[in-house]
Amino acid sequence: MEERSMRKPVRDGLLPRMEARPTKKGFTYRYHPVGGKPINLGADRIEAIRKVLEITGGGDDIGTISRLWDQFRETPGWKRYSQYTRTDYEQCATKLLDIFGDVRAADIDATDVARYLRKERADAPVRANREMALLSNLIGLAIERGEAKHNPCREVKRNEEQPRTEAPEPEEFAAFATWLAEQRGQRAMIGMAAEYAAVAGNRKVEFLDLSWLQVDEAAGHIRIKRAKQRGKKRGEVIEQIEITPQVSALLARLKVARAAQKNEECLYVFPNRSGTAYTQAGFKTMWQKLMVEAIKKKVIRHRFTFHDLRAYYVTQHKAERGALPDLHANPATTARVYDRSKVVKRKAL
Repeated sequence: MEERSMRKPVRDGLLPRMEARPTKKGFTYRYHPVGGKPINLGADRIEAIRKVLEITGGGDDIGTISRLWDQFRETPGWKRYSQYTRTDYEQCATKLLDIFGDVRAADIDATDVARYLRKERADAPVRANREMALLSNLIGLAIERGEAKHNPCREVKRNEEQPRTEAPEPEEFAAFATWLAEQRGQRAMIGMAAEYAAVAGNRKVEFLDLSWLQVDEAAGHIRIKRAKQRGKKRGEVIEQIEITPQVSALLARLKVARAAQKNEECLYVFPNRSGTAYTQAGFKTMWQKLMVEAIKKKVIRHRFTFHDLRAYYVTQHKAERGALPDLHANPATTARVYDRSKVVKRKAL
């Protein structure tokens, strides 16, 4: 009985009319054409599948990065990602597919990964790391599907990332915000969104779709879901931001802008021209355009990212209140990533 069961063909993961026959060293594969004798395919599973595809004339894109990208977006894991992560991966895929789109995952080796990181994307080393993280996920999916044997992305060291150490100076940020406020319209709206990030410390992904229903001026706070939470905490950590006099004044200006647009029914605190919430991509494009113009017109001397405003908030919070704000489950992360104080005050004996 045992000998008979050992000889039973294995079909899991194989193409139609293929079989895997157990041997002492593993398996050997065969293909059964209609009305013909079985064709030996050898002991390499991936090569066996390719041979069958060549015989049948189909599936030329099996195991390619472009097809794996399509399949990746249909997995349960993709559905668990936040919208911010999905958008980021979609941006990563644009350049990645230009280089590897038609290449099979099984044909990519460590030298290809290293060349992509060091040469193909030498002008954007940090972004290249994100793109390699996506490629690693796609090859991992290929391994699960039997379309690749190993993941070369795990064999190559990523580009070194230097954390940002600067935060906007208060005077420079004030000049930038005032410049935008004077222009009104959507430019002023972008400026007020920047002011909010600077005084509240929220990420764009947390407040771009902030609604007036989340603003409770009577209770004196704004309630927002904290992003980047994992596991059981995903979507369950609520940040309750105090409405200080500075935040209150900002809300008053936002209400004036809302009335000026003659759209009292608009739910969003920072709406775009159409009265809906800004997308990540739309806001980013607008921000970069304004930053380039501000530098050109010498409104500010140094360029800064929108995410730097989170560091600005942390640094100013520490200077004014003597402690770091609660931004992460691990306070050390806040101190390491966002505290960019240049002057450290301490008492003498």
